[in-house]
Amino acid sequence: MSGRVVVFGDVIDDIVVVPSGPIRADTDTPSSIRHRAGGSAANVASWLGDQGAAVDFVGRVATEDVTRHDVILSGFGVTPHLVADDENPTGAIVVLVDGNQRSMLTERGANAFLTADAVTDALLDAAAIVHFTGYSIYHSQDHAPLRRLFERAASRNVVVSVDPASAGDLDDFGVDRFLDLIDGAGMLFPNLDEGKALTGLDDPYRIAEVLGERFPLVALTLGVGGVVIAERGKDLVFVPAVESAVVDPTGAGDSFTAGFLAAWMSGAGAEAAASAAVAVAARAVTSVGGRPSPARA
Repeated sequence: MSGRVVVFGDVIDDIVVVPSGPIRADTDTPSSIRHRAGGSAANVASWLGDQGAAVDFVGRVATEDVTRHDVILSGFGVTPHLVADDENPTGAIVVLVDGNQRSMLTERGANAFLTADAVTDALLDAAAIVHFTGYSIYHSQDHAPLRRLFERAASRNVVVSVDPASAGDLDDFGVDRFLDLIDGAGMLFPNLDEGKALTGLDDPYRIAEVLGERFPLVALTLGVGGVVIAERGKDLVFVPAVESAVVDPTGAGDSFTAGFLAAWMSGAGAEAAASAAVAVAARAVTSVGGRPSPARA
């Protein structure tokens, strides 16, 4: 597949905290604390660039942070298109890591004011895929730009790829409302919790099958359980995960999506793309933060 991948959405300053043991109230808990650039969409773009894909990223940060995030994204091979916000801070998250689980304290900041209209026609003209996450839907006050994006993409035969991103936000927003807004997407990348929320089902194969009736390609990730692929007109396919020593699960799903899209763009079929993607995800969880290592924010 020729063309570029355009990713738009959140760019975040992460503060990743890995306590040495249970957090003790009203006193100190020795911890590893690292500052990392993050944001689900920006993570996907960074991993795409790391995999050698031609990728543009559209996001919004505080004016004083534009140069810093331009440099970070460019370091991963991403072409950044950052909107400067004179009034709002760059989004920030405190990530508390407990083994394979995370708790996140979030300030969306400038991200809340990014719309799909920031993805220009010129970017779409050169694109094969445009990818975004549910965070660009859940907290938006105006969804008309997103529908316009779907129309603009369709007129150019650009595939729209969506990661629901958060089962909790999905429930709060409304499943039917979300599905209506992403109608026309060609690729869907939910994890198991998001798949359960989208379908009301528990069995991964049935979830993938049902979502596959609505979207041409679905990659349902199961964490260490692997991934189930539903591709229209084909049988379901299971791809096992790749074992790795988990240091920080932040960005595992983002790296999987990027690995899949990069392989897909290079001509791989869905099963081969998923195999490449689980290997990328296995690498991602071995270091702190949601972006490739050894680059640092």
